[in-house]
Amino acid sequence: MALRSGNPTLSSETFSDFGQKPSSRIMTVGGAVNKSFIMLILLSVAAFFTWNAYNEGTEVIGFVGIAAVIGFVVALVTTFVKKVSPVTAPIYAILEGVVIGGISAYYESAYQGITQQAVLLTLGIFAGMLFIYKSRIIRVTNKFRNGVIAATLGIAIVYLLSFVLSFFGIQIPYLHEASPLGIAISIGIVIVASLNLMLDFDYIECGAQGGAPKYMEWYSAFALMVTLVWLYLEIIRLLAKIYRRN
Repeated sequence: MALRSGNPTLSSETFSDFGQKPSSRIMTVGGAVNKSFIMLILLSVAAFFTWNAYNEGTEVIGFVGIAAVIGFVVALVTTFVKKVSPVTAPIYAILEGVVIGGISAYYESAYQGITQQAVLLTLGIFAGMLFIYKSRIIRVTNKFRNGVIAATLGIAIVYLLSFVLSFFGIQIPYLHEASPLGIAISIGIVIVASLNLMLDFDYIECGAQGGAPKYMEWYSAFALMVTLVWLYLEIIRLLAKIYRRN
């Protein structure tokens, strides 16, 4: 079965060409989980410092912008040169922590309590999707996988188009609005991001079963982090729309 994920960091070639290696040198699900926790801690610490800096009156917008650009470059390097992931994955987590910390502090200053709600919802969705995946309530079939991939690519195209049009002062209708349709669009995007978690779980499990090398634990943790960051940002945007609506 061809394995694919809606996460752009996990392509059909991610775990290809990996033969069986000695058990001490192959990827395991437990190892990927441990690396994911390490990256989550790094992200949280970086977010905490950026959050505090913002609340103390420090202008962090420049740091957030620089971290976002460097983080994007690091993500590309990690995606195309997977062997460097033990170094680049932690760096990516720290950079994304700076970005999330700044964005979260901004939203929190406008809507008190929104950050805690976004964090709890992200963790709750993660736990829920993991339970659904492990219990096989929803199975990751080819049809399911292709549907999520198509939806993810559609969202990426719309966001890219929105970014380009913004330079000409044009906004895509409803995408950033707090109208009922705008909120519905954000809910749909959150659902797609959530479903990507199941594809990531499936892909990582298959990678471990396929005898991928040890460094792929870091790469897998990085890929999962990409989805979680996207999910969190979409949730906080959705909550902000709801706050503005009220």
